[in-house]
Amino acid sequence: MDEDYEYDEWQERVEMFADPGGNSALRAASPSNPRNLDCPTCGAKNVLTPKDRALGYQCDRCADAAEGIGFGGYGS
Repeated sequence: MDEDYEYDEWQERVEMFADPGGNSALRAASPSNPRNLDCPTCGAKNVLTPKDRALGYQCDRCADAAEGIGFGGYGS
């Protein structure tokens, strides 16, 4: 596989996530995808982006609790 293609694909994925390589599946905030929505589970303010909501996500704390991970140390 072409190294430039692999790098471009990797870079695109890094820019897609709020915490690339971390535990969070939340999408990165941007002017067109602001972190301005509340968690549907716990009500934490401004923790989700419209892309997160469209994917049916909840905040990192609630996601970790649902997966049995416990407190993840995320800010709210």
